[in-house]
Amino acid sequence: MLSNRLSATGIRCAKIVNDRFVRVISVASVCCTYRQSRTMLNLFEPLFDIPTAYYGALLGVGFCVYYLFEVVKTPMLVCANGPFRSFLEEHVPLVRNKFWPTLWCFESRAQTIIASILRSRILPSIHYRREILTLSDGGEVALDWAEKGCSTTSPIVIILPGLTGASQAEYIKCLVSSAKKVGIRCVIFNNRGLGGVELKTPRMYCAANSDDLSEVVEYVKKIHPHVPLAATGISMGGLILGNYLAQQGIMARGKLKGGFLISVPWNVFAATKNTEENYFNLMLNKYLASTLRKNLQRLHYSSETGMFDVDIDTILKSQTLREFDSHFTVKQFGYKDVEEYYSNATIHDKLHLIDVPLLCLSAADDPFQPFQAIPVKEISETKNVAVVVTSRGGHIGFMEGMWPVKEEQYMGKLFSQFFTALFTTGFDRSNVTNL
Repeated sequence: MLSNRLSATGIRCAKIVNDRFVRVISVASVCCTYRQSRTMLNLFEPLFDIPTAYYGALLGVGFCVYYLFEVVKTPMLVCANGPFRSFLEEHVPLVRNKFWPTLWCFESRAQTIIASILRSRILPSIHYRREILTLSDGGEVALDWAEKGCSTTSPIVIILPGLTGASQAEYIKCLVSSAKKVGIRCVIFNNRGLGGVELKTPRMYCAANSDDLSEVVEYVKKIHPHVPLAATGISMGGLILGNYLAQQGIMARGKLKGGFLISVPWNVFAATKNTEENYFNLMLNKYLASTLRKNLQRLHYSSETGMFDVDIDTILKSQTLREFDSHFTVKQFGYKDVEEYYSNATIHDKLHLIDVPLLCLSAADDPFQPFQAIPVKEISETKNVAVVVTSRGGHIGFMEGMWPVKEEQYMGKLFSQFFTALFTTGFDRSNVTNL
């Protein structure tokens, strides 16, 4: 018994000694840490005396260095060696010069949104001469002519707006302003149901169908048989134009002198996927889907019985472009599913079929078309197609300068330089053949 008590007492004593030892060590550690912290504070103490302005200057210098070396870059010109590439390098200076995106707004989505807002407020409305063209199936489209100050022999460029755009869209006004300065007439082809024209038939438009464009080209060519004619497509309008040129092939030579695409979603699968994965891109996707829903709702209820034989309630619940296309576009144009439609709409695999000079402008950071989806390899092997890829610019943005309030922006300047050269230099397309 005595031995057990002595043993228990010894254990308690050892524990007490051990606890005190731990506390001593802990206090010593805290003291050591405190001394180290004081030493570190002493090292940085001189920095606390530096005025805040110096930190601002340091950040400003760092930002400027980043801007100059990572943002400002000479665009990538992709085109096979040959007459068309030589023509661009000689007659279109912008392909050789650095692109200076707006200093305070070079992020892709900021370029996309702010460019639209600024242009819509800065650029005045354009007075057009409207012409209603009745198509072969009884449908009607509006052709808006911008020809003030031009002669009857001035060359003409047909402009195809984007998904929900019309002749007063801010990017259209930007191009028309640039064309006016170099004496080029523009005619804006408003898709069915857009531009204030009521729908006459239960049919709208889609990226893969170029029947309406074909009729417009034939009509403009018929009334101006001896005037040089070209075309420009923006975003989805670029898909329609690209598909038209691929389908027409060599026959397009006798109709169009050349084409220009801006922010075209080359690969529609990649474009829709990119706008569905990122939160901010998804917001842009949903905004366009909501605009399509509103247009469809307005057109559908323009007649007492409804214009379209569709499940309108289901369509109006579409939250994304893919859902809208699945519920409406696919059924309108007889596709099996949205995958078949997107496969027909995409143009990245049809470039070898294009037989007229086609210049394209894309941004590497376009939220609607990731850089890896731009068909750089295919274009580098195609002598009729060239693409200028800027490091920044967003989707139909391409704002440049400290305060981008000028009417003529980067894409407008590229538009006017390219078409002026195409119409005046006598560029011989017969020398341009694909590999």
